[in-house]
Amino acid sequence: MLVNALSVDVEEYFHAEIFRRGAQAAGGRDFESRVEASVERLLGILRDRHTKATFFTLGEIAALHPSVVRSIAADRHEIACHGDRHENVYGQSPREFRADIRCAKARLEDLVGDAIIGYRAPNFSIGRAQSWAYEILADEGFRYDSSQFPILHDRYGQPSAPRFPYEIWSNGTSTLTEFPIGTARLLGVNLPIGGGGYFRLSPFQFVRRGIDRVNDHEGQPIMFYLHPWELDPGQPRPPMPWRHRFRHYVRLEQEAAKLSRLLARFRFGTAREVLQTRQGRIRFAHALRGRVSVVTA
Repeated sequence: MLVNALSVDVEEYFHAEIFRRGAQAAGGRDFESRVEASVERLLGILRDRHTKATFFTLGEIAALHPSVVRSIAADRHEIACHGDRHENVYGQSPREFRADIRCAKARLEDLVGDAIIGYRAPNFSIGRAQSWAYEILADEGFRYDSSQFPILHDRYGQPSAPRFPYEIWSNGTSTLTEFPIGTARLLGVNLPIGGGGYFRLSPFQFVRRGIDRVNDHEGQPIMFYLHPWELDPGQPRPPMPWRHRFRHYVRLEQEAAKLSRLLARFRFGTAREVLQTRQGRIRFAHALRGRVSVVTA
């Protein structure tokens, strides 16, 4: 059975863009931290299902809650970078972006004692106009990125982008591999089957059939993602417009059982593991050793 990549964006519920926009009516009040309990609940599910994942973690979480990062690493999951303070890349200059990822990477590496080679932009916020970010990522020691979501969306997404791992940047001596969020293609349209709010909203069979289609008919792994706060239906619910409330809180109560069911149906591993075992489709192991990566059909 093909191994897919399971990933987690380690952030607080109040880091989410929809929550931030919707909760403006709360007058900018501070919200309680709940990341420790939600991450521990997720780790418990992964232990029960004998599954490893890549945890794209904020530098801010590493600084404020170092025990969270240590707990993830202790369970032998991959630690990757989600930026420092969950700021959109399109809102930063190249200089600010470099400082942000350098700070976050250092905070994470100090805690886990291992090189951090994966990155995901907050809110998938690397668009075409931010393609300069890939060179900076490679220059700062990252070997793969997972910031592309090839769908049509109101805030992010590039529907015409490749759907499977590919070399997104190279200077001849170093490369950066892109591992996009999972989609299934039907009638010329990319359907979102890679997690997040789409997973909470969609019927389980829709996601299952989509992953089956990609794994069995296209012979490719998918990148699936979630947030720890999606396992926390007890999080604060300040007043906000209904559309924000719906998108942030829809079916949180069902997420844990639905995720466990997904892990029982498919094999998942870390992004690093999946990229290293693609059997020549992307020779990612060469990139990890600083060699030229080769993409084959």
